[in-house]
Amino acid sequence: MISLRDITKENYEAICDLEVTESQEDYVAGNTWSIVESVFNDNYTARAIYQQNTPVGMLMWVKESNKKVSIWRFMVDQQFQQGGVGRKAMSLALEEIKQDIDLDEIEICYVPSNPVAKNFYGSFGFVEVGMDDDNEEMLAILKLTN
Repeated sequence: MISLRDITKENYEAICDLEVTESQEDYVAGNTWSIVESVFNDNYTARAIYQQNTPVGMLMWVKESNKKVSIWRFMVDQQFQQGGVGRKAMSLALEEIKQDIDLDEIEICYVPSNPVAKNFYGSFGFVEVGMDDDNEEMLAILKLTN
């Protein structure tokens, strides 16, 4: 059973201790920094990913405008990868984000040399639209029908 939960004073340390594999470290920001960002910035939402009662990952998204949300962080601890946790967690996050009926799109960025990310996000309907403004990451958009 996978669920998304608030990050609180009771679980933040466990979330900060989660790690990706060494080869993934260049693709994912640290959870500690993401939690700090979500606490001190309006419109940032952070969620812990749980498998039963064990924290196994985290997500963070930002409401950029009334029409757009950007998923900024998504990680699953190395011990829990390849078991469907990420797919279920992304599905739950998209369901929660889509509760905002005014949204037109959800966007996500990833390093273009990461084919796993491209295929994973593409399976949810994200379509690549080109490089971001800094020309460092691929931008992919999920258009919502209202």
